[in-house]
Amino acid sequence: MTKNTILRFLPLILFLAMIGLFGKMLMTERNPAEIKSVLIGQPVRAFAIQGLGNDAPLSHTDLATGEVYVVNFFASWCVPCRAEHEQLMALKASGIDVIGIAYKDTPNKAQAFLDQLGNPYSRSALDLDGRVGIDWGVYGVPETFIVRGDGVIAYKHFGPLLKYNYEDFMTAYREVKRQ
Repeated sequence: MTKNTILRFLPLILFLAMIGLFGKMLMTERNPAEIKSVLIGQPVRAFAIQGLGNDAPLSHTDLATGEVYVVNFFASWCVPCRAEHEQLMALKASGIDVIGIAYKDTPNKAQAFLDQLGNPYSRSALDLDGRVGIDWGVYGVPETFIVRGDGVIAYKHFGPLLKYNYEDFMTAYREVKRQ
């Protein structure tokens, strides 16, 4: 082969190599629940939001009381939030303190959502503009966090809690509780 022949086929070779690389990336199975959050090990950022329904306002200091909390960001318009609701009710039934934050939702719709499905939360509050969610690194609801007793985020679960990943979440919760 001459140098001109190689140069003539170089764009095709590069193009095929790129297709191969992109194809491999698409075919590689990735678990979004394994995405690490840069906020793990960091204190909950300062916030203060109004409570939902009859619940008192919620602030970052409420999460640094010495207790381990599960904080779940949800919304009435979120289909996966409905799918995970059974697991949240199971957390409540097992005595775990779950706090709900309605993300970019209206008070009436968020309350109707809980009235219809049951309320798994010991407290719930409203993140009307999504600012608190942004500070927590929420990509999209539902997302669930485990907060240590000193107000530090210990674990983040992306997506809905479902039967297939519930035990993994519980293992993480028990580990944080032991600390």
